[in-house]
Amino acid sequence: MTLRLVLFAFVLLSAALKQDKPPRLRLFLLIGQSNMAGRGIPQKQDQQPVNHVWMLTKEQTWVPAHDPMHFDKPAVIGVGPGLAFGRRLAEAFPDENIGLIPCAVGGSGIDFWKPGAYYEPTQSYPYDDAIRRARKALEQGELAGILWHQGESDSSPDKVGSYGPKLAELIQRLRQDLNAPTIPFVAGTLGDFVVNRNRDAGTINNTLLELPSRVPNTYCIVSSGLTDKGDSTHFDTPSAQTLGKRYADVFIDKHLFTHHK
Repeated sequence: MTLRLVLFAFVLLSAALKQDKPPRLRLFLLIGQSNMAGRGIPQKQDQQPVNHVWMLTKEQTWVPAHDPMHFDKPAVIGVGPGLAFGRRLAEAFPDENIGLIPCAVGGSGIDFWKPGAYYEPTQSYPYDDAIRRARKALEQGELAGILWHQGESDSSPDKVGSYGPKLAELIQRLRQDLNAPTIPFVAGTLGDFVVNRNRDAGTINNTLLELPSRVPNTYCIVSSGLTDKGDSTHFDTPSAQTLGKRYADVFIDKHLFTHHK
């Protein structure tokens, strides 16, 4: 191969690599437990990349977003709300590029979402890992919001009473550690199917619904009308995607996306 051909091939390769590098991103941190991570069964279309939506991999590299997005429990990961959330925002704001930071950990109670807390089932530090990954992501853009779905593991008589103060403390710590004091924080209620089998889950939902009146710049979406995948715990694929759209609609309807630009 002549030197000219070698140089031409190098130029083509460089151009291809440049296209794969994400632009500046509007970043969203996805945290909580298994219903944020996603346990829906992926369909072929869910595994296709979405234009203008990127995700941070376990190895902390950016790739076009697709399901499954999380990596907390490889044997059971599936479709969560993240991809549908990103797609909805990208459709509403076609000139923007969305960056998703998946950090949810299945089964993790709120007590594991604090510095130094080790969660044995996944051999991880949920809070510390989320902060580390978010700070890495911030090299590529600006934080625009935090999405939270969690509470199943705290739906017991000995835990529900302290859930509200612990969640408020978590929000304050996240904002402080990410240097984002007014960042929108959007929580989602637990599914009806969880409440139907555990009345303490209803107490958790009441706490989540009261969050906007207790902590500034927080919002709550409801999971009512959504269905489980047959285990009375996890959203099925269509419901997880609907949940993601509901998260996105908060940013659209409340003008949060543009307000925090």
